[in-house]
Order: sequence, then structure tokens, then C-alpha cells
Amino acid sequence: MNRLFVVWLATTGLTAALSAELIHFDNDQPGEALRSWTATQTGSGKANWAVVADDSAPSRSNVLKQSGVAAYPICLKEDALLLDGFVEVKFKPVSGKEDQAGGVIWRAKDADNYYVCRANALEDNVTLYKTVGGKRTALDIFGRKGGYGVKAKVAPAQWHTLRVEFRGARFIVYFDGKKMFEVEDGTFSDAGKVGVWTKADSVTLFDDFSYGKETTKQ
Repeated sequence: MNRLFVVWLATTGLTAALSAELIHFDNDQPGEALRSWTATQTGSGKANWAVVADDSAPSRSNVLKQSGVAAYPICLKEDALLLDGFVEVKFKPVSGKEDQAGGVIWRAKDADNYYVCRANALEDNVTLYKTVGGKRTALDIFGRKGGYGVKAKVAPAQWHTLRVEFRGARFIVYFDGKKMFEVEDGTFSDAGKVGVWTKADSVTLFDDFSYGKETTKQ
């Protein structure tokens, strides 16, 4: 079931409203085309996105599964355009010899231009990138130069939660409820689509996808 809810946050001199949608994929029938999403990939290969039933789903019984092999399989929510807000998903890395990754996308212009943050069970880290013209580049963590993401235990065959909050050029990353790091980048400054992401031969399950659009009032 999809659920609409509103979260009110107090900020300095402002009230920020996050109007958010939570998607369980239970309104979609296994084997049928995913409604209002574009299931595709960045780069070569062939992604395979499908709604399937899974007994381990946090919100039973359906999940979104990626089981193809492509450079970067992505699935974009076509009717969601956000500038400032958040995107969050629960994901389960099932298998993959090259990668076992799950990620979230925001401010996407198309399949070749977007921000993405992902967690990888083979590398045990969380990293934030920008993809421009199909080329992925890791972004520096705010206050730190160099390095590659942040180490975190990403257990395979278990459900994890990945969340990014974005406002202006500042992004805050949370993994399994813990704040990991912040990134600052102004490459994509317009509203864009949100979605989910994997890499290479990752077989990954997704559930409880949520996103919120921020508005402010004096």
C-alpha cells in the first residue's frame, strides 16, 4: 500500500514541511509492469527490474527486485520531482560476484545525469557520487579531502536502510539510522526525479521506498 504523510520540522526562523510518500510495491502485481516508474540502466548491459513476492519483505509481501547485469541498473519514479527533501529505501543485497550494492537516486534529469548514494556489501562502505553524462564520480565528504566514502558494515542477505536528505548543495547521508557523513556539491541544482540504483551483477531487493518534498514557511 502507498501511504501519504506529512512531517513538520522546526528550523531556524522557518517551518519546514516534508510531504512524503511511502511505497511498499504491494499495489503492483508480480510479473506486471511497474506503474509510474522507468526501469532502465546507465551504460551498457541489460537491467532486469521486476516486482516479486518475498517472504522477507519488511512490508509484506512484494518487493522490487533487480537481477539483470548492467553498468548501473536504475529505476526512476517518473511522477516525483524534488529539489529539496529526502529519499529513503530499505534494501537487501542478495548476491553478486562483482558487486552487492543498493542505492538511492535524487535530482535525476535522466538515466545519465543524477546524484546517487549507495552501500556495498562486498566493500563494506557507503559512498556518494554524481553521474554526469553517464560517468560516475565519487564526491568528497564535507570537511575531508580524498578517501573513498565511509566504512560501514553492510551485511549481505540482510535488510538495511539508506537515506539521503538534500537541501541546496548540502546532502546528509544516513545508513541503518546512523548519520554517516555530509557532502556539498552544486552540479545538479534543479528539481529532479528520485529512484533506486544497483551496480553490475548485484541482485538486490528494495522495499519501503519513500521520498519527501520540502517546502518552507515563515
